[in-house]
Amino acid sequence: MNRIEQPRDDATHVCISPDDPSAISLEVVDIVDAPPVAPHAPLSSGEIRTIVIALVLTMFLSALDQTIVATALPTIGQEFHDVSNLSWVITAYLLASTAVAPVYGTLSDIYGRRSMILIAAGLFLVGSVFCAVAPNLLTLILARAMQGIGGGGILPLVQTVVADIVSPRERGRYQGYFSGVWVAAGIGGPVLGGLIAEHLHWSAIFWINLPFGLFALALLLPKLKKIPVYHRRRKVDWLGGVLLMASAVMLLLVLTWGGHRLSWFSSTILAMIGSATVLAVAFVWHAKTTDEPFLPIPLLAGPVVPFAIVAGSCAIGANIAMTVHLPLYYETVYHLSATESGMALIPLVAISVVGAWITGHAMVKLARYKRPAILGSFASALAALTLAIATPLPLWAMLTLLAIFAFGLGTGFPLSIVSLQNAVARAQVGTATGALNFFRSLMASFAVALFSALLLAALGRDISIGEHVSGGSYGISEADMVAAFRYIFGAGAAMLAAAGVLWIMMEEKPLAGPARKPPADMAE
Repeated sequence: MNRIEQPRDDATHVCISPDDPSAISLEVVDIVDAPPVAPHAPLSSGEIRTIVIALVLTMFLSALDQTIVATALPTIGQEFHDVSNLSWVITAYLLASTAVAPVYGTLSDIYGRRSMILIAAGLFLVGSVFCAVAPNLLTLILARAMQGIGGGGILPLVQTVVADIVSPRERGRYQGYFSGVWVAAGIGGPVLGGLIAEHLHWSAIFWINLPFGLFALALLLPKLKKIPVYHRRRKVDWLGGVLLMASAVMLLLVLTWGGHRLSWFSSTILAMIGSATVLAVAFVWHAKTTDEPFLPIPLLAGPVVPFAIVAGSCAIGANIAMTVHLPLYYETVYHLSATESGMALIPLVAISVVGAWITGHAMVKLARYKRPAILGSFASALAALTLAIATPLPLWAMLTLLAIFAFGLGTGFPLSIVSLQNAVARAQVGTATGALNFFRSLMASFAVALFSALLLAALGRDISIGEHVSGGSYGISEADMVAAFRYIFGAGAAMLAAAGVLWIMMEEKPLAGPARKPPADMAE
């Protein structure tokens, strides 16, 4: 069994109790017997609030840059006289940000949160400047990749810093706030990008990152000096990191191009699948044979971590895949405009935050903290199954069922991150958090590809998923679209049902943190 020697300093070495988060052992800790809670940081409530505000703002900028560019792409294409390669402006960011997520998590466990946040935010802001001054499309694509290398580290680092300052029992409510950031970015990004492209120069999309990013760092960095240090200096397994990133990029390219730009059975796609498989096998072999691997395989085992990762990824994947494909359904079946279709997505992307918020707050009080996510996942699966069977429905009925679907899947967001961080060693919280975000992104890409393959197979023709279809410009009848989307809704139901089963199977380890207050005694 791998063991972790935590750094020793002048701190007192005491044993930890799940009900006493103010003390933690710094002795040699076994991975599976790791203390599940950080000690109380020497931070006041006001300082914690300042840190959370700065983290929210930093995360918002990273999330915004995944969506704000989309509506400005036509303007960018016109200026650079190149529309055939515009998709790479989006793809380069997504590929880079997904591939580096586990890298930042692991490096934060080695070199500390503060240094890695500085590097991630610095790369993101420098990449924003290069994007704004790009003289051609190739430079813009490369700059977007640099942005992604920085932005991809922000989410796992933010979640790890929260783990350093807040106990697991109290941590769920903060995850609800962070879920709201992604909703705000998802809704506001395309609108803001369109306004900037229409009334200002498109480069303003990237320039606005500088003042907000620098302001967030000015708030955050002084407080980070007071956060307890849990990282452990060790040799970095660069070979393992490169193998993991290379296999991820190859797989993401397969999922992005397969069925659209290239046939699934084309020689290029098959060669890329083979390369991704070889790289993944090489990574696993290397991780099992090296002393201190980049991503320890035992970390991904056990009664909590794999269930938290897969269940949370199923919820994220179903949500994103549904969001990508529903505009096509709205425009063809309900004859909505592109703007109206975007507004009809609000219940799907916004109500999930409500589910996450309720579950996060319930985890503070409930001993059986899995129950909201279990009930929510099965309610979500039932709503999607109803859509698969009963569609077409009046628009109001469909939006209601989508709201139930979103609420249910949202209940799993805080549970996945909190239960995972509660189950691993302090010196590996960053690594585990980075792995969670990495597999979530992979599942989202897989779900989008799966839903697209189901839809295209049912329709029997190739269409551009996610593009405006102008109410049936592809010549697809309402009946055909309804029949095809039964498979989409059915796939969503299956993913959320699987998440519910996984939540049931996951061990419900007690959440360390302040003890729940017993009811006050009755006055005599």
